[in-house]
Amino acid sequence: MSIDRTILFRLATSVRLERAVRTAPRGEGLAWRAASRYVAGRTHEDARRVVGDLYTRGAASSVDQFGELVRNMETAEQVGEDYRRLATSLATFPDDAWLSIDLSHLGLDIDPPGCADQLAAIAQTLPTGRRIQVGAEDHARAGAVLRCVLDVAERGMADRLGATAQANLHRTPEDMEQLIAAGLHIRLVKGAYVEPSHLALTYGEPTDVAYLHLAHRLAEVGASYALATHDGVLREALLAALGPAPVEQLLGVRPDVVDDLISRGVPVRVYVPFGNDWFRYWMRRLAESRGA
Repeated sequence: MSIDRTILFRLATSVRLERAVRTAPRGEGLAWRAASRYVAGRTHEDARRVVGDLYTRGAASSVDQFGELVRNMETAEQVGEDYRRLATSLATFPDDAWLSIDLSHLGLDIDPPGCADQLAAIAQTLPTGRRIQVGAEDHARAGAVLRCVLDVAERGMADRLGATAQANLHRTPEDMEQLIAAGLHIRLVKGAYVEPSHLALTYGEPTDVAYLHLAHRLAEVGASYALATHDGVLREALLAALGPAPVEQLLGVRPDVVDDLISRGVPVRVYVPFGNDWFRYWMRRLAESRGA
């Protein structure tokens, strides 16, 4: 892993850096100009516009309102209320639009059972046929995320949920079998967090091989899944082997690939984030572009 990638990940969680950039003369404007290719905008209507544009191109969407690492119960409850409103509003979006959320945004770190209740309430609010995709977080939260998702699935809402499996984590093969057994949609990613070697594979060939094995396992058991990767070699190898499996992409990252996949009959879903807390997300996109 390159040193610049490691440093960028550390900076991506730096409140001090974000504050310095936003308060510097022209700092926020310049940062926003660079970040805006990856972000739908700051408002709900911005997200709706981008989702509509993607729909006309033939791509589905997964909408996320920025936020993570909430450590205040009042804030977590407000986030849950915001997401319930967003879930209700999906009825006015194209019918293939889903939601995405990180559970640390719903207070996972302070009240895991309450977080599960919040996730269930959002899932219940979704229009028929939609899902809320739970995002990947660092290894320290992986167990809590898994328990929360399985808890809500056991309440009869597996068909309204999606989980994320990170190929680089040593624990993922076992975790994924539990997700498969629960009947959840699984979004397979390489894994973006910087983790120690005793918890995760290194980037490059070890993670790529793990990704291949996990993807073939999902296809073998007939699971509902999507290949979420911008690694063209890996993606094309799997599409050649498995057929036109659904592919997930990030808004603004190699947008030409989206149109190419659609033209070839491959189902595509694009992650569409919006909101004011865009700075750290942008820093992560920069970090992931270094040696992943």
